[in-house]
Amino acid sequence: MQRPAVGVQRFLGSVSLAVLLNALVKPGWVVLENLVQDRLGHAAFGLIAALSALTIVAITLADLGLTQSGIQRTAAEPDFFAEHFPALHALRGLLNGVALAVLLALGWVLGYRGAQLGLLAGIGGALLLTQYGLFLRGVFQGRQHFRLDAVLSVLEKLVLLGAVLALVALPGALSLPSYVGARVAAAAFTIVLLYGLLRRFFGPVRARLSRPAARGLLRQSLPFALITVLYGLNERVDMLMLERLASPREAGYYAGAYRWMDAAMMYAWTVLPLFFARFAGASARPAELRELLHLGQRVVAVPLLFVVAFVLFRGEVAFWQFSHSSAAEVARMSLCLKILFLNVLIHAFFAIYSTLLTSTGRERAVSGAVAGSVLLNVALNVWLMPRYGALAGAANTLVCAVFMSVGYVALLARAGTVPVPGRLLARLLLAFGLLCGGWYVLRQGFYLSWWLETGVMAAVFGLIVLGTGLVQELKIKPLLKRRKAGTIRR
Repeated sequence: MQRPAVGVQRFLGSVSLAVLLNALVKPGWVVLENLVQDRLGHAAFGLIAALSALTIVAITLADLGLTQSGIQRTAAEPDFFAEHFPALHALRGLLNGVALAVLLALGWVLGYRGAQLGLLAGIGGALLLTQYGLFLRGVFQGRQHFRLDAVLSVLEKLVLLGAVLALVALPGALSLPSYVGARVAAAAFTIVLLYGLLRRFFGPVRARLSRPAARGLLRQSLPFALITVLYGLNERVDMLMLERLASPREAGYYAGAYRWMDAAMMYAWTVLPLFFARFAGASARPAELRELLHLGQRVVAVPLLFVVAFVLFRGEVAFWQFSHSSAAEVARMSLCLKILFLNVLIHAFFAIYSTLLTSTGRERAVSGAVAGSVLLNVALNVWLMPRYGALAGAANTLVCAVFMSVGYVALLARAGTVPVPGRLLARLLLAFGLLCGGWYVLRQGFYLSWWLETGVMAAVFGLIVLGTGLVQELKIKPLLKRRKAGTIRR
């Protein structure tokens, strides 16, 4: 018997819960990580950032698209979990071991030795567990348990926040090894809890490797695998190349700025997987896909527009904790931050198109756009990083975001299933232009403290959003009225 999908009102409530929890936890973590970087130094933290980037590039091999493929099939096929998850689970565990071995081999080839290789092993183990946790959470997303998944999305960060706070508070306890150890412990705790919840909701969590089943699962996940590997390369290769081509200190500057961009994008990365599952469930209904796209575009973009404007006008506020850094170092990180947040602006407009395309069977086309971006990024890095360091990394990231977004728009237009929402994009651009114009006038005419200025502009932005029609209840009502009971049946 086919299970009804979760209603749109309930789905929006789950999205709101996920966003709220991440809004509470992620900024606290960023502030604490700033403090850790200030205590350990830019060069030491640049090494951690580079090793983390290398790990993320390598451990994408441990997933091979199985997480996204599993979410898509679990959402579309009610019996998928019972019939295929044991083989999927065993395959994913095997790939974890392979990925760790590949990671250490890559580290050796790139010149890491001794203690650096030990740190790489610790960071690799922690991030492999984190990635494995995302795989397990995919079951909850595919089965439409969005509220529970919202809580799980912040669990590891919350545990890690407590552990690192304890290290910072204890005199002499904070060091590179202890910081990495805290990351491993938080990730391991989260995995244990996830296993318990899976068992509670769906019964025993078995792992049974079957070669025919594994071949079939890999064949179906390969399009997602290519996207996963390419996205990992595109997002993290800058940090690694900076540390190798420029210096660990330049990587530290970039990490200090990138951390804030990552915090802002965490909002999008929290919301987009939920829409991925919704898009997959509605893939055969173009009218519903169109309404979901319009809804998702607003949900993703509107909050990020304000955050980007704040950084462009008040970005220096983000580095108030760096008391051990010179004014020139803070200025360099601030400039990197502003360039990176233009990248956030591009994603606010266009990232949801990638989510729609990959959830509705166009993974290979999206992979082509991302592959082109990776090649462009690496070429620009080799050319510019030795001379311009962290600033080159930030600028190259922006160029590649524009390149990918043009590809997403072209692919969406070519697919024809859902039209590119040109009017909605124009409204979003108008709202951002009005916001920046108002902020500029306020800064020229008044000399307010940053928090008062931000509060005034938040109120102004609320009026702009209402005036441009970006929050329209009528746009949501067609979805909510599909069933009086508030559910949409597949």
